[in-house]
Amino acid sequence: MDVYITIGVILMTVILFITEKLSVDLVAMLAMIILVVTGVISPEDGVSGFSNKATITVAFMFVLSAALLKTGALQNLAFSVGKLFKRRYALGVATMMGVIAIISAFVNNTPVVAVFIPVVIQIAFTSGHAPEKMLIPLSYASIMGGMCTLIGTSTNLLVSGIAESYGLEPFTLFELTALGVILSFAGMIYMFFVGNRLLPSDRRPENLQEGFQLRDYICEIKLLDGNESAGARIMDSPLIRDLNLDILEIRRNGLTFNLPQGDFVLQADDVLKVRSDIQKIKSLKERVKVVDDDALQVGRNHLREKNASLLELVITSDSPFINKTLREIDFRRQFRATALAIRHRQSIVHEKLYGVSLQAGDIILAEVKTHYIPELKKRENKTNAPFVILSEDHLSDFNRRQFAIVITVALGIVLSASLQLLPIMVSVISGVLLLVTLGVISMQEMYRAINWKIIFLLAGALSLGKAMANSGLDQQLAGILVDQLADYGPWVVVAGLYLMTSILTELMSNSATAALLAPIAIATANQLGINPMPLLVAVTIAASASFMTPIGYQTNTMVYSAGRYKFLDFFRVGVWLNLLLWLLSSALIPALFPF
Repeated sequence: MDVYITIGVILMTVILFITEKLSVDLVAMLAMIILVVTGVISPEDGVSGFSNKATITVAFMFVLSAALLKTGALQNLAFSVGKLFKRRYALGVATMMGVIAIISAFVNNTPVVAVFIPVVIQIAFTSGHAPEKMLIPLSYASIMGGMCTLIGTSTNLLVSGIAESYGLEPFTLFELTALGVILSFAGMIYMFFVGNRLLPSDRRPENLQEGFQLRDYICEIKLLDGNESAGARIMDSPLIRDLNLDILEIRRNGLTFNLPQGDFVLQADDVLKVRSDIQKIKSLKERVKVVDDDALQVGRNHLREKNASLLELVITSDSPFINKTLREIDFRRQFRATALAIRHRQSIVHEKLYGVSLQAGDIILAEVKTHYIPELKKRENKTNAPFVILSEDHLSDFNRRQFAIVITVALGIVLSASLQLLPIMVSVISGVLLLVTLGVISMQEMYRAINWKIIFLLAGALSLGKAMANSGLDQQLAGILVDQLADYGPWVVVAGLYLMTSILTELMSNSATAALLAPIAIATANQLGINPMPLLVAVTIAASASFMTPIGYQTNTMVYSAGRYKFLDFFRVGVWLNLLLWLLSSALIPALFPF
């Protein structure tokens, strides 16, 4: 009966993960409580996932990532990398992927991708390239970088924790590095020469006016003394040439010049009436004085706030906004913002905005008080951010002192763990507490930095492994795998287990897939009488290497919304990358981790 109950719970879990009818953390908790109530596992086994070393380490790694984000170092680095795109696009893409991979090897990749998304989109606009050509490589690089170290992703820590719970040696910090680096290098070469050609062309509207089906609007700008366009002909004006504005009228000393010609010479204090769009007005605000904000209109909303900016906010995959309306989250007061339009995947909503039920991937066009944008950026940089800002970038001040402290602590964690002076869990907790003591991050910020959705998912998913072990289901499934593949040798078993994990992780959470298949990998190794390490590594790598769907990995979901991709875009690019890494892993894992 325990076997049947466990199979039923697993099937229920997989179906709910795939359909996304309920959030993944709730599904994991439901699975855990059902297994406890039915007696398949004990209450102690049910909640043991919360005290698992992997769960605790992941929680404190979120805090370390938040501390690094708070220093402004990643934002500063993002804009520095962005300069390469304007000079050499191909070099910029290669550099971006390399930098993201290196950072993601030591920092949780979700906030890293959140920081880089708006920068990459802005780079795409200014360099004349399609954001769609850059956002999928951003996500893929973060995934590949996460495969390279034990702390690169929660999946690695989870499998290591499961192995330890079975009495095996846990992964060392750099156990996966050689394999991860080879696979990452191969994956980046594929993306550079093949994947880039398979990515879609620019589907993004040229500006927010087109994207949200809003009218052109009229605004008046004044050329201040010393402006670069003062004294230049309209055709030569940097302001007009760079922003491609349509000048309808110029007022000077009581005179009005309608539809001036290109050889008309502009002067300081001229007032220009121009037809513009939302994207351009943000650039205008940085270079000239906007005379009359009442003249600016978006849809039916006048932009009367003199200190306001226009932002695109995309709802993230684990946002607390999901299934709530703007009225329910008190959007106007909580974010000092006025919603102007909401973009669903296939439609634009202008009317009754505050009654629309929000979903992951929806984009809100909002007018926000400018002084409040840094606060929004702080919320965006948290691991459980409700949204990602797409159309407005704000460079956080780079705090060199705090950065020096955080990077020193991070290096101390890496050294102590790699030299095995302290267990990785103890190293990470010690480092985080040191950052709190030194005032780099407060206790309140520490609590907010932890992505509790992931923690509850990990804790709940671990109960499935306990249930399979208690019921003997893991041995039965391992027996089926052995019966089918053992005659072909352990190399084929590794390839088969990798392929099974890879397919399953594309349909549900990577962490849940790892928790489900790691016990089967251990049981299979025991039945074959071989070292379980190569099979565990196959599960670990395959659970992270999710490239074919936007739902297999959280960063894929983030760029799916931001890049306005279609589901098949990921499949067209990712299926070959999945096959490449499967073939390489099937050959390399037995060589690097002998049976």
